[in-house]
Amino acid sequence: MLRFAFIIAFVGSCYLPLKLQGQTISKEELVFLTSEWKGERFADGRPKLPDDLLERARHINIDDAWTVLKNEGYTNQFEGDWKTVNNTPVVGRAVTAVFMPSRPDVEKNIKAKGSKEGRKGNTNSWPIETLVKGDVYVADAFGKVAGGTLMGSTLATAIFSKSGNGVVFNGACRDLGEIQEMNGFNAFVRDFHPSFLEEMVLTGLNTPARIGHVMVLPGDLVLGVREGVLFIPAHMAEQVISTAEFVIRKDKFGFEMVRTGKYSTGQIDSQWTDEIKNAFLQWLQQHPELGKMTRAELDALMSKRTW
Repeated sequence: MLRFAFIIAFVGSCYLPLKLQGQTISKEELVFLTSEWKGERFADGRPKLPDDLLERARHINIDDAWTVLKNEGYTNQFEGDWKTVNNTPVVGRAVTAVFMPSRPDVEKNIKAKGSKEGRKGNTNSWPIETLVKGDVYVADAFGKVAGGTLMGSTLATAIFSKSGNGVVFNGACRDLGEIQEMNGFNAFVRDFHPSFLEEMVLTGLNTPARIGHVMVLPGDLVLGVREGVLFIPAHMAEQVISTAEFVIRKDKFGFEMVRTGKYSTGQIDSQWTDEIKNAFLQWLQQHPELGKMTRAELDALMSKRTW
């Protein structure tokens, strides 16, 4: 662990804030693509989900969140079939990167442009320069494993130091043994491989990215757990989280009511009567750890219940 303390200090000095464009599309284009988001944005136009919303997202179930999205027409938001370092959830705002197979002329021009912007190292380190706390580095490396290792232990340390978060790579990483020693860090990758990165170049930073069957936009809420990774559009995050939180409360209430014989499963799993709504609100007052809810909030959720 002493080695990682040294690496954090060393890498931190290598990734001081730079005045970089940080993207390959204009701010106007990024705002256009994420126009449903009405909240605060980063300087480059990326939606800035509030930290408290990210914290709430850590406590919801991915199944419930997926259901809310599906019922709203967002049917291509989940990607599974990952390998991970451990079972630590990865939750945060997406910083997207797109890599392609290298060709000399394009790579030369991209690196020359990056050099003028003050970027250092190979292009797989450039997205790391843009990370802030709460971000998740999401990269499409077209599923490449051998030679597709976007990260080893040093870059993993840099990522964790800057974002406090893990990564989602449609590609690979190396140095699994050392990365496993990083308490709190996780990586969703297609595989682990001992090779170094080669024949790949960054072609998009904070642009739309394809991760398996999902289109990921910068600022999307990333929810990575054992089942897989769900990408929640920023403008849907509050609705998804609030509904998923309610489902957890509803289920706990329902389990107790059915177990004690007060209500049947049919009553719990259908639209609630005023009697059940009042019973739920009284029950919720006895469980302050589950949060508060008004009758108006309950009525609004139940009125469009499709879960």
